[in-house]
Amino acid sequence: MKIGILFGGCSEEHPISLKSVQEVAKHLDPDTYEPFYIGITRTGTWMLCDRPGPDWENGRCRPAVLSPDRDTRGLLVLEDGKYETIELDVVLPVLHGKFGEDGAIQGLLELSGIPYVGCDIPSSALCIDKALAYLVARSAGIATPRFWIVLPGEQVDPGHFSYPVFVKPARSGSSFGVNKVAGPDDLPAAVEAARQYDSKVLIEAAVVGSEVGCAVLGIDPDLVVGEVDRISLSHGFFRIHQESNPESGSDNSTPIVPADISAAERSLVRETAKAIYRAFGCRGLARVDMFLTEDGTVVLNEVNTLPGLTSYSRYPRMMAAAGLSLGEVIDRTVSLALTGKLR
Repeated sequence: MKIGILFGGCSEEHPISLKSVQEVAKHLDPDTYEPFYIGITRTGTWMLCDRPGPDWENGRCRPAVLSPDRDTRGLLVLEDGKYETIELDVVLPVLHGKFGEDGAIQGLLELSGIPYVGCDIPSSALCIDKALAYLVARSAGIATPRFWIVLPGEQVDPGHFSYPVFVKPARSGSSFGVNKVAGPDDLPAAVEAARQYDSKVLIEAAVVGSEVGCAVLGIDPDLVVGEVDRISLSHGFFRIHQESNPESGSDNSTPIVPADISAAERSLVRETAKAIYRAFGCRGLARVDMFLTEDGTVVLNEVNTLPGLTSYSRYPRMMAAAGLSLGEVIDRTVSLALTGKLR
């Protein structure tokens, strides 16, 4: 099976994508797949390379683009003023954040007519925008934090809020641009920091509770759910991918899988994750991040439609705890992309 694997990209999560795709490469079954690795530089240049790695741009690379023409289903590889066509059976985007999880690459893949792994355009665009996601979640009866939207150019009255609050870009990945604000004096700077990543900013009331997550795989009604995890914090707040060397662990957080919560709480978290996944129209795979409060309420935090697949990422760890290796996750999502059903 000829599988195109997209990685890199223009978002702030470019380095994370490089780590994710290397892990994917380790778990691809060579008897099943013939991979074509398409790296996208930080400036948006597409290159077909031999194998992904931290220095992939210095290896043998050829300019290549994905054809949006359904009569030419696959890659156009440019060389010496000519192009070669490589037909692809399926595409696996290993792209995080902007242009990876926001529906942009999904739109190009829809035009191309090539089956692809992961959520479609509407669910990707919905999940990347935390404000829109909260509105849809509330309409489905799912709890969310109290939140306020700050639009481009809009001034914020720091005296309007009860503290602490979290300030974050509305449409960005990981924890880039996210700050916890303890008082009104620090709010303007936090809003400006978030605006470095997105013109639309979200201010959220802090939720008191445990941060839990759930890995979901499949399409409704056939959903596979990984073990629930809990993020144990020693101080501060959970800032994913902000460490200088995340492979060696975090300085303030430890993921506990399976989560050290009661069986009833674990079941509630899993069922809520599935309800969110369904309400947002997700397919393929997603990681649903939530809070579990002391009174047993599950509150939505965010949904990642192309979650990290690195050696230290939460999604593969939760699936592995439920008995599914990353290789099996890839096989199942590819099968779903090709047939509409889980194998």
